[in-house]
Amino acid sequence: MSTLQTKKPDKRAYHHGDLRNALVDAAVAAARRDGPGAVLLRDIARQVGVSHNAGYRHFASRDDLLTAVSERGLAELAANMQRGLDRAPKRREPRAQARQRLRAIGRAYVEFAVAEPGLFRTIWAAAAYPVAAPEEGMTVAAASDPYLLLNAVLDDLVAVGAIPKARRPYSETAAWAAVHGLATLLIDGPLAAMPPAEVDKALDRLCDVIDAGL
Repeated sequence: MSTLQTKKPDKRAYHHGDLRNALVDAAVAAARRDGPGAVLLRDIARQVGVSHNAGYRHFASRDDLLTAVSERGLAELAANMQRGLDRAPKRREPRAQARQRLRAIGRAYVEFAVAEPGLFRTIWAAAAYPVAAPEEGMTVAAASDPYLLLNAVLDDLVAVGAIPKARRPYSETAAWAAVHGLATLLIDGPLAAMPPAEVDKALDRLCDVIDAGL
C-alpha cells in the first residue's frame, strides 16, 4: 500500500499553495496505477486528508485536476524523449546523426507508454494538444514538450539536408501518428501480450518505415 494511503498527512503543510501540489502528486500516483478514471477530485482530496471542498479551492472541477496531471505527464514524457536523444548513437555524418536522433525520440515515446501506461493514457485524456505552435528554427535544447521536441528534431533533418524542405510540412503529424499508434496497440490493443523482444523488433521496424517515408 502506498504512503499516500497509509500515512495521515499533516494538514499544516498545505498552507501557501502546498495543498495544490499535494493534490497533483496524489492524482499523478493514482493515474500511474489506474489511468484517467482514477483522477477524481473527491477521492484525491480524501487521500491527502482534506475535505473535497478544500480540493475545490484549488481546482474548479475534475477536468482541471486532470489537466494538471496531464501537464505533469507531458513533462515526464518529454524528459524521457530527451534522455533518448542523449543516448542516441553518435555518427560523424550530420545527416546520419539527425536520423539517429529521430529514431531515438520515437523509441523513447513508445517505451514511455509501455512503462507508464496509466500516466500515458491520462496525458491524452485531458485538454486539447498541442497547446503551442513550434517557433521557426527552435533548437532541441529550447523545446519544452514532446511536440516541440519532435518538431525541433525534424527541423534538424531539414537543416542538414536529410529531408527536403518541401516535405517538412505535416511530417510531425505523420511521425507522431505512427509512434502513438504502436504505443496504443501495445498498451490497449491486440499487441498487449507481445513479448518484449518482439516489441523491440517491431519498434525498430516502425522507425525504419518512418525514416524511409520521410
